[in-house]
Amino acid sequence: MKTYNNGQKMSEKKGDTYTHFFKSGNVRARGKQVGGVMEGKWIFNRGTGELWQIGHFKNGKKHGRWVRYDRKGKPEYDEVFEDGKLKKKK
Repeated sequence: MKTYNNGQKMSEKKGDTYTHFFKSGNVRARGKQVGGVMEGKWIFNRGTGELWQIGHFKNGKKHGRWVRYDRKGKPEYDEVFEDGKLKKKK
């Protein structure tokens, strides 16, 4: 298991769900991996623990809706991807 200098683990796996951590211990990202690539819904946070963005992957590429939030929790952008390519901005 890889850890930061302070002993905090960098990531952990439970079933097919991966959780990546900041050095502080706050969750950086959480989602599934299949065959070593990101798959399905992933949630990303800022170092402070606040929600940053929610997005979906298919075969390791952005696929589906991606929403990024500002520090007040309001959407900054809302986009749709298909096989890693931007298809639509909302």
